Amino acid sequence: MRRLAARGAAGDAGEVAAPATDSTDCAQGRSPRPRRLIDLCAIWDPGAFLPAASWESAPGITRRRLNEAETLSSVREAQLERLEAARPRRPGSRERGPVLRMARQQPPPWVHAAVLLCLLCLSGAIEIPMDPSIQNELSQPPTITKQSVKDHIVDPRDNILIECEAKGNPAPSFHWTRNSRYFNIAKDPRVSMRRRSGTLVIDFRSGGRPEEYEGEYQCFARNKYGTALSNRIRLQVSKSPLWPKENLDPVVVQEGAPLTLQCNPPPGLPSPVIFWMSSSMEPITQDKRVSQGHNGDLYFSNVMLQDMQTDYSCNARFHFTHTIQQKNAFTLKVLTNNPYNDSSLRNHPDMYSARGVAERTPSFMYPQGTASSQMVLRGMDLLLECIASGVPTPDIAWYKKGGDLPSDKAKFENFNKALRITNVSEEDSGEYFCLASNKMGSTRHTISVRVKAAPYWLDEPKNLILAPGEDGRLVCRANGNPKPTVQWMINGEPLQSAPPNPNREVAGDTIIFRDTQISSRAVYQCNTSNEHGYLLANAFVSVLDVPPRMLSPRNQLIRVILYNRTRLDCPFFGSPIPTLRWFKNGQGSNLDGGNYHVYENGSLEIKMIRKEDQGIYTCVATNILGKAENQVRLEVKDPTRIFRMPEDQVAKRGTTVQLECRVKHDPSLKLTVSWLKDDEPLYIGNRMKREDDSLTIFGVAERDQGSYTCVASTELDQDLAKAYLTVLADQATPTNHLAALPKGRPDRPRDLELTDLAERSVRLTWIPGDDNNSPITDYVVQFEEDQFQPGVWHDHSKFPGSVNSAVLQLSPYVNYQFRVIAINEVGSSHPSLPSERYRTSGAPPESNPADVKGEGTRKNNMEITWTPMNATSAFGPNLRYIVKWRRRETRESWNNVTVWGSRYVVGQTPVYVPYEIRVQAENDFGKGPEPDTVIGYSGEDLPSAPRRFRVRQPNLETINLEWDHPEHPNGILIGYTLKYLAFNGTKLGKQIVENFSPNQTKFTMQRADPVSRYRFTLSARTQVGSGEAVTEESPAPPNEATPTAAYTNNQADIATQGWFIGLMCAIALLVLILLIVCFIKRSRGGKYPVREKKDVPLGPEDPKEEDGSFDYSDEDNKPLQGSQTSLDGTIKQQESDDSLVDYGEGGEGQFNEDGSFIGQYTVKKDKEETEGNESSEATSPVNAIYSLA
Repeated sequence: MRRLAARGAAGDAGEVAAPATDSTDCAQGRSPRPRRLIDLCAIWDPGAFLPAASWESAPGITRRRLNEAETLSSVREAQLERLEAARPRRPGSRERGPVLRMARQQPPPWVHAAVLLCLLCLSGAIEIPMDPSIQNELSQPPTITKQSVKDHIVDPRDNILIECEAKGNPAPSFHWTRNSRYFNIAKDPRVSMRRRSGTLVIDFRSGGRPEEYEGEYQCFARNKYGTALSNRIRLQVSKSPLWPKENLDPVVVQEGAPLTLQCNPPPGLPSPVIFWMSSSMEPITQDKRVSQGHNGDLYFSNVMLQDMQTDYSCNARFHFTHTIQQKNAFTLKVLTNNPYNDSSLRNHPDMYSARGVAERTPSFMYPQGTASSQMVLRGMDLLLECIASGVPTPDIAWYKKGGDLPSDKAKFENFNKALRITNVSEEDSGEYFCLASNKMGSTRHTISVRVKAAPYWLDEPKNLILAPGEDGRLVCRANGNPKPTVQWMINGEPLQSAPPNPNREVAGDTIIFRDTQISSRAVYQCNTSNEHGYLLANAFVSVLDVPPRMLSPRNQLIRVILYNRTRLDCPFFGSPIPTLRWFKNGQGSNLDGGNYHVYENGSLEIKMIRKEDQGIYTCVATNILGKAENQVRLEVKDPTRIFRMPEDQVAKRGTTVQLECRVKHDPSLKLTVSWLKDDEPLYIGNRMKREDDSLTIFGVAERDQGSYTCVASTELDQDLAKAYLTVLADQATPTNHLAALPKGRPDRPRDLELTDLAERSVRLTWIPGDDNNSPITDYVVQFEEDQFQPGVWHDHSKFPGSVNSAVLQLSPYVNYQFRVIAINEVGSSHPSLPSERYRTSGAPPESNPADVKGEGTRKNNMEITWTPMNATSAFGPNLRYIVKWRRRETRESWNNVTVWGSRYVVGQTPVYVPYEIRVQAENDFGKGPEPDTVIGYSGEDLPSAPRRFRVRQPNLETINLEWDHPEHPNGILIGYTLKYLAFNGTKLGKQIVENFSPNQTKFTMQRADPVSRYRFTLSARTQVGSGEAVTEESPAPPNEATPTAAYTNNQADIATQGWFIGLMCAIALLVLILLIVCFIKRSRGGKYPVREKKDVPLGPEDPKEEDGSFDYSDEDNKPLQGSQTSLDGTIKQQESDDSLVDYGEGGEGQFNEDGSFIGQYTVKKDKEETEGNESSEATSPVNAIYSLA
């Protein structure tokens, strides 16, 4: 089975319900300026009014060429390709691909207008559409359309014709000047002017001399809106004068001496062509020693004895008369020291010494001396010539001082004696020198080249069409050497002598128009000249006031194949320039953007047709004078597809073969299925039966072998599929004794042949080798290419052993070479000899590199890598990759770079941030498809420390560790490293290292003993290494804890717990109560320092003297032991109001023998009751609690 390279719609993938034309004018080009002239070349392509085809369905060669056209931004190339794709082909054409079918009828008048307008746009001028209704209404100043060359040389035997054609509305009239004076044609009966033309005809049939009419002629074309001028045409009559009669004496010359035979042809017009022959009309053999110079002379670098064997005659051939004139022949007499002309010496390595000719150093015959100069005009050819004499014959080499010869323009002529540089520019000026050398020495000649220039255009003035009130300008810029002068004229007269115009301003090479009106119409001439020539250009200014008009038929119907690309055109005209907008189904906003693209000429392109694009499209052209609209109805049709294709078959002679071809198509289109055999229409005889979905061949014969192509076509597109039928002759039934023969590997296939060469496929045919008693089961086709991996063979495809011909699908721009290996149950054969090479044409890549990755090799970079594409996916020369990247989830613009390798390093990146990456393949034919976006990361760094590292000790046997991931991973975490050791005071245990996975954040350690503490160091790891570590220690054992000490880490956690807060509050309240109770208890008794209160010093026997304290009794009403009393037996009251007596419950206070007071403390309640309000002390909480106690 063979699927051809192209399927789908050809050309513009659509059809307009309008007649077609065979004209090819629009294929020539298209005006780049979208001014008054709308792009009618895009409107009517020859054969179809159709949009462009889709890339996927266009033929391979069409797609390739269109891609090239897009790369070069060449609309002309695209138009030519559309023309080629749309041209119907005869059945069986070797150009694979769909065919567009259109009716061949006479096109309507608007098509002629469009085609002619397209041709006019090639001149670069802005023209009025040639629609008759517009032409009859709009005025136009004259424009010169055809004229004779500036130097017009005519044959004196013919009538003289001086051309001058012009157009305008109304039609212009013509008159001529000769030598700047009015040429009255009516007074000369030999001179006439062609009807509706300004072309002069001078007739000499009735006599007269053509030389009498030589001179300078100029044509004037005039109507009421202005006058246009032709160039000044210099008329000259060709001359071929006779050679003067002369008697030439024999030229006597010494052997080895230089010689110049001068030609001196008579001056002709144009100059004759010179060549040398013998008097017997035999050409003179020229070589390094003997050659003709550019001036026509014949130069001998050194004369040899054999040169006198012939004579030498100069011949001049004149162009117009086609006559050859011959000068009398020169004869040579060579004086020699060796009169014997031994021909064997001609090939002697030292011929001159063998003949006794003295050797001498080179010297120049032309030009003479050591230096000369030459002037050449820009754009012409520069011819430098150096002819040297010497023995042996010198060699000539050319050089340019201070630089190299321009290799693209320089070539050597006349055995390296002449250097020609074509299309000279200012960069070619300078000093050139020729070096003549032989074994005796060398000499040089320097030629100073000066490049001058006749005027040439930088900006030629163009016709200017304006609306009333608009501004515009005419620009006339030219360059030359010397700098040319610019002269403006209006209607053939100097602008200085024209009436003043306030709306016109002349600024050197520019005329500026402001607020132009209808009366401003005229034809302006720009004449720029220097000593080497002149340029004359006409440009008219026309002021038009025209509302928008549509130039195409109304309500066109365009049918397009699904998923193709199409373009809807809407040619229009108006002044001022109308704006064009498109709408769909009469509603919605202007169509532009997304799947739509509006060109400057107003054409609407739909990039990929979908079902929902079907509908009515309206184009509206608007200017200040009104608007015009037109409608185009677009119908979308399903493509034609062969879903069950014929397959390659091998059949025995006399059997029946059926080739299937089942087609799916749009039901609204008429389907036609036809068959080709060997790419020619198949004749259906009585042994064949053609049905809608198959072709049956009864009684297969050897002549039926070949390729069969099923062609399924509609009015809009077609699909092709091909299969190959192999017919086997009858073979004798093998006998049983063959089974006993030894089996071996098959012999290698032979006689490989490539046929059916196509853009993306080729048919490979081979002759099988001997199977060596084991049937061949498979064939493996291998290929080798000589660009990426020369000499390396790759498997291409595998085919069953019953075939010996197969269609190979190929990739663009690969120089293929194939070989075939046969396989049977024993093994593989040796590879066949390689086939001839076949190079496919190039195309843009259809895929992009695989395995695109972005990984950092350092912390501040990202290395983008990919698998480079091989030879079968490069598709063209100079394969390269466009690498784009930007940070993910940002609005940064794409960075891009072109790479020829398979990696690129992005520098100065932040640490481990994601990037979007795209890698697109590109070759010299264009770019590949839009690439997928891949996420890559910049380089990793060491991570920060783990957060919230916590050490808990729930009991004396285990320690629990917990932590959180680092705040800044700086990469992909690959794990955690924990190092810990036991210590007891200054004693340290052995360090233990534990590694954890990146997801683990807990660890429980079994204590070796309940006494030692542990120090833990934890760090996170990335590919770069371990990051910052955090260190903690386990809590101290209970016997080492102090009441005021608390473990910091646990405090941080416990202090936030509710139960802990409640417990602390309860403990605080209990402590407060205990303090109050203790205070009350102390109030009742205890040690109280009263040494300063004593009146009597303590005795030495007092046991409490050392600490100065006394015991208080807690008992009620206990008498003071050993208390000191007064003489009257009562206790002495202290002077102070705050006496302890006041705090007794009852009775009198007593003092101990050491002077201390012993008694009970009470509140002052009783005292306050007896003494009233003498005390200001209020009831305190202590008293209240005391009362409760």
